[in-house]
Amino acid sequence: MTFTKPRLTFSQIINMNVGFFGIQYSFGLQQTAVNPLFSFFHARPEELPILNLAGPVTGLLIQPLIGALSDKTWSPRWGRRKPYFLMGAMGCSICLFFFPFSSALWMAVGLLWLLDASNNTAMEPYRAFIADKLPSEQRALGFLTQSFFTGFGITLANISLYVFQKIITGETKTDTGESGIPYWVFGSFFVGAFCSIASVLWSVSKTPEIPPTVEELKKIREHRGGLLEPLIEIFSAIKDMPKTLWQLALVYLFQWYAMFCYWQFISLSLAKSIWHTTAESNKLLYEEAVGWTGLVNGWYNIVTFLSAFALVGLAKKFSARYVHVFCLFLAALGLIILPHVENKYLVFIPMIGFGIAWASMMGVPYIMVVNSIPKERYGVYMGIVNMMIVIPMILQNISFRYVYENVLGKNPNNAIMFAGVFLLLAALATLRIKVIKAKDDEEIVMPVAGGH
Repeated sequence: MTFTKPRLTFSQIINMNVGFFGIQYSFGLQQTAVNPLFSFFHARPEELPILNLAGPVTGLLIQPLIGALSDKTWSPRWGRRKPYFLMGAMGCSICLFFFPFSSALWMAVGLLWLLDASNNTAMEPYRAFIADKLPSEQRALGFLTQSFFTGFGITLANISLYVFQKIITGETKTDTGESGIPYWVFGSFFVGAFCSIASVLWSVSKTPEIPPTVEELKKIREHRGGLLEPLIEIFSAIKDMPKTLWQLALVYLFQWYAMFCYWQFISLSLAKSIWHTTAESNKLLYEEAVGWTGLVNGWYNIVTFLSAFALVGLAKKFSARYVHVFCLFLAALGLIILPHVENKYLVFIPMIGFGIAWASMMGVPYIMVVNSIPKERYGVYMGIVNMMIVIPMILQNISFRYVYENVLGKNPNNAIMFAGVFLLLAALATLRIKVIKAKDDEEIVMPVAGGH
């Protein structure tokens, strides 16, 4: 018996992506709250890149491994991808709950490693889940629906920081009796712990996976080897990697190096340009800057989920490549302007372009490359795409302290403008990508009932 992948209704596509909301709420807290928490424990600005090494390292190790494992997994009861992002969501919830109870810098850094490991376990199979379920003509909508929930989740995470700051006072104490984490942080992390598991459970319960074909089941059984099997599959996939993915790697080198610079230094930059203070000189003013940073980041993510679905039509009309180039240019312009804005209300204007670009980053690159990936290797190649994200982040973690101290004059405003220049280089690199058009969906040969 054969049939093509069925088209899903809009509500079905929404339901399958709701879980991405919880994952991205967690990611939003990492963007905005974690680096200020490190500063509350007296981490210096130049130390922030190395303290953020957890995200890219766990992404480099975990996402391709989970992708390869999920390609070779099938359970008639649990499916192929869902067991992995369910386990990841549970880990995220546990880490988010305990994060505000950190009493020293080393505890916060350790929990960040565990949180990132859980996030990466959940995120990669979710990308492959979209490619598994949707016919080619709906994949753009599927990936950009994830962009919508990315913006929505991160928006609520960031706005929650500002809201809880206004209604909860007081702070914890460190092991040495000094001021630690403000109590308003607890509210945001507790909400994140709930959203992470609850939203993923919704998607798991509402969306069945497509069973593998008879041929795929045979390959899964044949490849149930030892622990080295996923690693062999990763290296084999890199060896056979389509040219389109190599071209995307150059884009990601500049794009994600820039994004890490932004997330690490935006609160310090706003504190300097608007409040004319630092984390060391005036903690109360810096806390106000952190709360405002939550609003700024929340605002660009509002723009993200408002613009995500519009990018679907634009990508179809003008090609995904040109849409991404334009979006990256808007973001670059916004970051170059941002440090020169001294009115805290006007900083929202340059962030409009940044929000549009964030929507594009979360969906459009996958549209550009998905048609060049063999369907039986969606999982491992989505993991390899994530390697292209985290390797630039690792390079940033290792190299940016030197750049910050010796090139940028230890000025967080210069770090934000530096990120803008790198986003401009990413836009130019995107012009080199040769996008492969979608072929007609292949027929799917259904396995016999009761297949394992």
